[in-house]
Amino acid sequence: MATRFSNWLDARTGWRNIWDGIFLRKVPKVNWLYTLGSASLFIVVNQVVTGILLTIYYVPTPDHAYDSVQYITTQVALGWLIRGLHHWGASAMVVVVFLHMLRVIFLGSYKFPREVTWFSGVVLFLVVIGFGFTGYLLPWDEKAYWATTVGTQIAGTPPLIGDLALRILRGGEGLTAMTLARFFGIHIWVLPAILLGLVGLHVYLVIKHGISTTPKRGENNHE
Repeated sequence: MATRFSNWLDARTGWRNIWDGIFLRKVPKVNWLYTLGSASLFIVVNQVVTGILLTIYYVPTPDHAYDSVQYITTQVALGWLIRGLHHWGASAMVVVVFLHMLRVIFLGSYKFPREVTWFSGVVLFLVVIGFGFTGYLLPWDEKAYWATTVGTQIAGTPPLIGDLALRILRGGEGLTAMTLARFFGIHIWVLPAILLGLVGLHVYLVIKHGISTTPKRGENNHE
């Protein structure tokens, strides 16, 4: 019965080819540096799962944000673990993605035909930075408040568009409830939508073009 259903579903969806293409594809002999991309994907899953769990208790208002974070850490069962995984996962994400990009540059894996894979990776790194910046304000403590004040002021320094950029980020002149709500919305809706779309594209391109082999001395890595 299960075999018949599997065959029926494969005839209409081709799911077996998807499995073969992803999990049974040939991978060249590589080293541990090539696991950084998979490590980044693992951290993304960690951030998504722990982030969803944190939103159950987190309250994005100036009068409740700090208290809700403290409640998660001290009162919720395993809340300290979930928040710790999310907090340190954010830092680990930046480090691992940066090292992954260094590996790509050092080994020339950005060359033909993987240029679009590289471009999508660069945008993904910028999205990761955006996650770190918007998430830093959410605890709404002194450190988060003043760090975001400085960060948004930097965005407001360019001529002509600086003042507009500052107002868009803050939702007004200073850091207020509007700023916190805006950062929270960007953090849990806008950036995740962009991230998941880019991760899907990036993984598809990696599967399509395969993993580049480690170049040998005097050899250009175009394969």
